[in-house]
Amino acid sequence: MNLSIVIPLLNEEESLTELHRWISAVMAENNFSYEILFIDDGSTDASWGVITALSKADPNVKGIRFFSNYGKSQALHAGFDRAEGDVVITMDADLQDSPEEIPGLYSMITQQGFDLVSGWKKKRYDNVVMKNLPSKLFNWAARKTSGVKLNDFNCGLKAYKNVVIKNVEVSGEMHRYIPVLAKNAGFKKIGEKVVLHQARKYGSSKFGMSRFINGFLDLITIWFLSRFGKRPMHLFGAIGVIMFLIGMFSALYIGFLKLYKLYHSEKTILVTDNPWFYIALVTMIIGTQLFLAGFLGEIILRTKNNEERYKISETL
Repeated sequence: MNLSIVIPLLNEEESLTELHRWISAVMAENNFSYEILFIDDGSTDASWGVITALSKADPNVKGIRFFSNYGKSQALHAGFDRAEGDVVITMDADLQDSPEEIPGLYSMITQQGFDLVSGWKKKRYDNVVMKNLPSKLFNWAARKTSGVKLNDFNCGLKAYKNVVIKNVEVSGEMHRYIPVLAKNAGFKKIGEKVVLHQARKYGSSKFGMSRFINGFLDLITIWFLSRFGKRPMHLFGAIGVIMFLIGMFSALYIGFLKLYKLYHSEKTILVTDNPWFYIALVTMIIGTQLFLAGFLGEIILRTKNNEERYKISETL
C-alpha cells in the first residue's frame, strides 16, 4: 500500500464528506493505493455517523472512535499504530490542509529520501494577533531549543516513512514536536515543503491561548526529555551534589569560625543565631532532595510500564 492518510478530528461533521471526496479524487488521479484513517477524538456531533457512512461506501475508509476527548496526540498515536502504508500522511479535517499537496509530499519521501517532511503554511489565513504572531514566536523558540530547522512546527500536514511513525512515541500533547521526537530517535533527514493554507470553511477553530501556553510548556518538556530523559541523574544528581557540597562547606566554615573565635576569646554569637547557618542548611536539604529526585527518576525509568492512554469505543 502506498499511502495511509491519518486524520484526527473533533466535531468536524460538515467537512468530512467533502474532504473524503477531495482525497479520493487526488488518489485516483495519481493511481495511489491508499487507506484513509479517520480518528474521532470524542466528537459530540454527527462526525462518527458520517465516518460510518463513508466506510460503508468506500472500503478505503477506516475509522477509530474514542470514548472521550483524549487529545490530538493520542488520536495520532492510535492512527499510527494502525497505519499500513509505506508513507503516512497526517492532515487536519477542517479543509485548511489541501489534499493536492499529498503527491508532492509522497515524492519527497519516496524519491528524495526524506524520513519526514513537514508542511510550511507560509501564507496563512488565520487571525494575525490571536494565532499568526504567537505561532511565529512559538516556532522561533522551538527552532532554537530543539535544533530542528522548521518554520512551522504546528502544521498538521506532514509525511513520514512508515518506519518513523512506528518508532516514535507520541504522548501527552507532543504532536507539535514529532519532528523533534523523530530526530531524537535517529531519523535525521527532515525536510520542509511550502503548502497551501486555506481559510476555514466550516465550524470554528479549536486554537486558544491555553494551547499556546501549553505549547511552550511542552517545548520545555521536550527539551528536557531530549537531553536528560534517559539519564535524569545527570541533571538532578549533579545539581544536588553541588548544592549539598556548597551547603556543607558553608556550615563547616561557620562552625570553624565559631571555634576559632572562642579559642581566641573573641566576641561571637550562637551558630543558631547566624542567618547564614540556616541558608547553608536549606541548601544542603535542597541538594539532597534534588539528588533523590534524580535517583527516583532512574528507578522509574527502569520499572515503568505502559499505561492505558485512551479507550477506543468502535473501529471500522
